[in-house]
Amino acid sequence: MISYKELGLVNSRELFAEAMKGGYAIPAYNFNNMEQLQAIISACVETKSPVILQVSSGARKYANQTLLRYMAQGAVAYAKELGCAIPIVLHLDHGDSFELCKNCIEYGFSSVMIDGSHLPYEENIALTRRVVEYAHQYDVTVEGELGVLAGVEDDVKADEHIYTQPDQVEDFVSRTGVDSLAISIGTSHGAYKFKPGQKTEIRLDILAEIEKRIPGFPIVLHGSSSVPQDIVAQINKYGGKLKDSIGIPEDQLRKAARSAVCKINIDSDGRLAMTAAVRKVFVEHPEEFDPRKYLGPAREMLKELYKHKIVNVLGSDNKVPC
Repeated sequence: MISYKELGLVNSRELFAEAMKGGYAIPAYNFNNMEQLQAIISACVETKSPVILQVSSGARKYANQTLLRYMAQGAVAYAKELGCAIPIVLHLDHGDSFELCKNCIEYGFSSVMIDGSHLPYEENIALTRRVVEYAHQYDVTVEGELGVLAGVEDDVKADEHIYTQPDQVEDFVSRTGVDSLAISIGTSHGAYKFKPGQKTEIRLDILAEIEKRIPGFPIVLHGSSSVPQDIVAQINKYGGKLKDSIGIPEDQLRKAARSAVCKINIDSDGRLAMTAAVRKVFVEHPEEFDPRKYLGPAREMLKELYKHKIVNVLGSDNKVPC
């Protein structure tokens, strides 16, 4: 058993409390490799923002759970080296079983998500409660989910939205003891959230009703990439085929971040930015074979994108005294 505190990490409880008071959201960025991690930490240090490092079950399979743990520990030291000891949470994204959540806690995660949203309501409650009871023994925070997001992200797939029912949230939160709740209000996983000509709006009215039902409780939005069209254009210019990829408007996410939403997950935008930079290098310099020469620009583009998100979408900049 490795405590996250030994790694220099924090859980999300105090960060969410501060975000609720300040009207901003903590960035929750997924990482699978070193370049992504470097970009995330440097972006957050430069903007003085706390951060949640997210690891999916797919990332654990890809990068190895032991390496990921040491990378998170290294991120704490790296932030200090860059000049600001920002608070860093290591979070399991979309854990689908008690065993996976338990294993992540034993490996030093400071926060876990148990996603029982695909289960019948009572089974979701039972599974979530079981994870909470285990996690809270080690002061690890737990995120649950009500409602289903459409789209695809690693092993998480759904064909259509099932909006969160506001009349269920109070019962779910009180019976499970979760520390935060992921809801479904029209965001979705992946880069193809809306079709051309479709109204690109999320259900902020559902969010407002949920906020009334559980005032002061931390809310999470998954699938919140905006799919910047300039990045999509760059990918397609250099040989990509991302047809009709449209995301969540950033102004709507900013509105959500000013309310009870204090964690916003962004993954696809980062993947798009890195892909755009790598494709550009390969087309303009087809003779290049040094990974540093194409992963370096990808890392830089990702850092600038995430700085933009922090300042203009999440509002989490200048929240850490350095």
